[in-house]
Amino acid sequence: MSENLSTPGPRRDLAMHNDWWASGWDHVLPRQGFPLTMLIGTASQPGFTGSLDDLLQEIFEGHWEMIGGDLDGALTFSWPDEEGDHEEAPEEREANEADRWERFGAMLTAAGHPVPKTVRDLSELYLTWGLARREETPDGTRWSMPEVLPLPDDLLPLDADLAKRLDRIRWTLRTGPLVDALVDHLVDDLGEPQEILTSLDRLAAATGRQADDVRNALAELVQSGDARVQRGQEPADAERLEAHQRFRLIMNWDHFHENRLQLSIKDDDA
Repeated sequence: MSENLSTPGPRRDLAMHNDWWASGWDHVLPRQGFPLTMLIGTASQPGFTGSLDDLLQEIFEGHWEMIGGDLDGALTFSWPDEEGDHEEAPEEREANEADRWERFGAMLTAAGHPVPKTVRDLSELYLTWGLARREETPDGTRWSMPEVLPLPDDLLPLDADLAKRLDRIRWTLRTGPLVDALVDHLVDDLGEPQEILTSLDRLAAATGRQADDVRNALAELVQSGDARVQRGQEPADAERLEAHQRFRLIMNWDHFHENRLQLSIKDDDA
């Protein structure tokens, strides 16, 4: 469920839920959503019972700058010490913060939820949304998190731009390793050919992937403008190719090398 992130605490490491990035919550919640998820993920590990305040005291002696101090710290969409252009234009930073709060508040109100003001308020919303569970046991309070986090799309009325961005991020996370495997074959084994006659079955055998995986990788390359797929002289829909069908894969390596890294950075920062 989680990966350990080492931190100089006296007893345990912080743990981050593996599904956090794919779920898209970091693009919906205030900045403290990320460290709050780490705190709850750590509380969910075997061997800990108690409140989040207890855990905060155990690891950070009650004060964690990343979460804004403690659980009663105010939520923000911008860190006070964030570097960048907003340092020189505080009015832009304030306007951005106000705009994010307006959209966030409207979204929660439309869904019938209170708008959280503190990290503690947000932790209670985690329980409401099913991002976390809290149970009182004879040994004390036990926290847990589901193996797969519920998606914000299923719980909140996201605006069209945000929903589209989350779809793109999830698609990139899903297809990234598949594209890497296909490109490694094209570069390392075939020497960056401009064009090859092949099939999904052949590429699957060469990359050690399933035909469906190769189909998704091709679809991503086509959508990004890095490749074209043709059958005969006509363009073909990569997502509709049958596993055995022969097709021509035409690569645009100049476009790939110029834009692939930039695309990855843009998606990560979206």
